[in-house]
Amino acid sequence: MSGALSHIRVLDLSRVLAGPWAGQILADLGAEVIKVERPGSGDDTRAWGPPFLQDAEGRDTSEAAYYLSANRNKKSLTIDFTQPEGQRLVREMAAKADVVLENFKVGGLAAYGLDYASLKALNPRLIYCSITGFGQTGPYARRAGYDFMIQGLGGLMSLTGRAEGEEGAGPVKVGVALTDILTGLYAATAVLAALNHREQTGIGQAVDMALLDVQVACLANQTLNYLTTGVAPRRLGNAHPNIVPYQDFPTADGDMILTVGNDGQFRKFAELAGHGEWADDPRFATNKARVAHREVLIPLIRQATVMRTTAEWIVALEGAGVPCGPINDLGQVFADPQVQARGLRLDLPHPLAGSVPQVASPIRLSETPVAYRNAPPLLGEHTRDVLRDWLGLDEARIDQLQRDAVI
Repeated sequence: MSGALSHIRVLDLSRVLAGPWAGQILADLGAEVIKVERPGSGDDTRAWGPPFLQDAEGRDTSEAAYYLSANRNKKSLTIDFTQPEGQRLVREMAAKADVVLENFKVGGLAAYGLDYASLKALNPRLIYCSITGFGQTGPYARRAGYDFMIQGLGGLMSLTGRAEGEEGAGPVKVGVALTDILTGLYAATAVLAALNHREQTGIGQAVDMALLDVQVACLANQTLNYLTTGVAPRRLGNAHPNIVPYQDFPTADGDMILTVGNDGQFRKFAELAGHGEWADDPRFATNKARVAHREVLIPLIRQATVMRTTAEWIVALEGAGVPCGPINDLGQVFADPQVQARGLRLDLPHPLAGSVPQVASPIRLSETPVAYRNAPPLLGEHTRDVLRDWLGLDEARIDQLQRDAVI
């Protein structure tokens, strides 16, 4: 079956993570995504290792694991668009594209005639998605923006880390570039919305995505906690600002996660812990009371949870309908029977290593399922194919472009 976006052509001028993540989502859904890269070096993340993909003899290849995480199902085309002929080729491709993705600094592509205004004149139906640190407007618009910096500036790190006064207290970034990932997700959603609008009107549009905007928007309940009270939330470690108990607890052989979402679940937990009286204590009987008295309740729970192993607690709590779980490392994640049953790890053929591991898309569509057509491409792997298919260039013309170092 054809993918849901099999009729869509995407010219992906982005690099690193936010833009390529959006491009990979569109590619997984069936779009033809052409990754335009610099000849000789390509996407910065190709060099962001170790680790690198290894061949059958255990030797490092040229492909960094970072790059492999965000470029599946794409074709790689190398063009030097600092040269006039390279600019012409990209413009000709944009005239035939449905979507352009780019994450250059504001105004950075105008010098090459690859900005939205220039390409819109060639292709009024074009969806042009720009991803920057701070957006196309505002006093910070021309600043460079990076995930780690935006996690700090946008408030996430003020909420992440151990509580003040605890050992190791202080701001901590999230363990993956979450702002980039979320921006890629929002960008893909925006592109789909713009494509739907074009389907109805025939008109393309510009999409302005900013890492800072996404970061602030994705603080969700924490932003509303602040906006409704005027009090900035504080770091609570693994605890939840609005629900108690909802955090990690020690067990006889490690730790577990306990996520009590309502008063009924708390009563069941209290009974399993041998302290049914907690559920009738006015300090703990309701979630509102438990949040107010968390400093009293949490130590009592910790004294109880250390009496059983993690596995014993999970069996007992799951049997009673109380949400809980272990704290897995990635080895344990991919050994988990649910993860395996959902097929979240897959392998694709790769010319340098035989195969390359990938993480499956979480999107499950009954009529147009995600297809895994090809591994993240080698640098320039599809240059000749794309120039032939998109622009109709013959081999002699492509050879000349290569001699001129345009491709």
